[in-house]
Amino acid sequence: MNWLLQNEPLVRIGSFLGVLAILSIAEAWRPRRHASHSLRRTVANAGLLVFATICARILIPLLPVGAALYVARHEVGLMNLIEMPDVIAFALTLIALDIAIYWQHRLMHAVPWLWRLHRVHHSDTGFDVTTALRFHPIEILISLLFKIALIVALGAPAAAVLVFEIVLNAAAMFNHSNLALSDRSDRRLRWLLVTPDMHRIHHSVRVDETNSNFGFSVPWWDRLFGSYRHTPVDEQETMPIGLDKFRSPQEQHLAALIVQPVQK
Repeated sequence: MNWLLQNEPLVRIGSFLGVLAILSIAEAWRPRRHASHSLRRTVANAGLLVFATICARILIPLLPVGAALYVARHEVGLMNLIEMPDVIAFALTLIALDIAIYWQHRLMHAVPWLWRLHRVHHSDTGFDVTTALRFHPIEILISLLFKIALIVALGAPAAAVLVFEIVLNAAAMFNHSNLALSDRSDRRLRWLLVTPDMHRIHHSVRVDETNSNFGFSVPWWDRLFGSYRHTPVDEQETMPIGLDKFRSPQEQHLAALIVQPVQK
């Protein structure tokens, strides 16, 4: 684990590219819906990720794993004040961070100015693994600051934070993928993971469906807090995706996505 922490950027980039490649191949081999790939969408979605990553590295010098290493060295945070087995601290960190991300996601929908940022993600008229890359840079910065604050408050162990970051990224790419699963597989997986069919409902143009299925990795919080929806009104294969307000090809360019939050 020490080697993984020392090479954290390489580990995260390697796992990200590996999962992205596997899911891109899988959804091309077994698509759930008509493929929505276009050069414009791919460039815009990937471009947002690159731009957000550059902004984060410039503006926030201490990223989540670095924050966890800092609190460990200085023994700050709840878990550094209360003695507990490492395995318990590890598990509690994963649970706390995942619940926090679930509620952050709900706030992104509930608070108008946060929704203006988050709707960049929802304005994608397609739904595939590249949709998982499509977040406005300011939303990424807010999410990072929120996560870092929680890590410091918890005194979260760095190993757990690294595992959480890798799993969260992989889960987000999986549940945004255009991968067809059998009904039986989807039904069973939904007790453990957010599946593409479950999360696709969250990207429906119907507001009541958009305000459901907020989880990124596990479905438990949606079930526990009453936001779980099993089936969309329309069929999964034909369900309209995106936002009615942003559907023209011109609104899918990278520059348009960056300025979209200032539009009414």
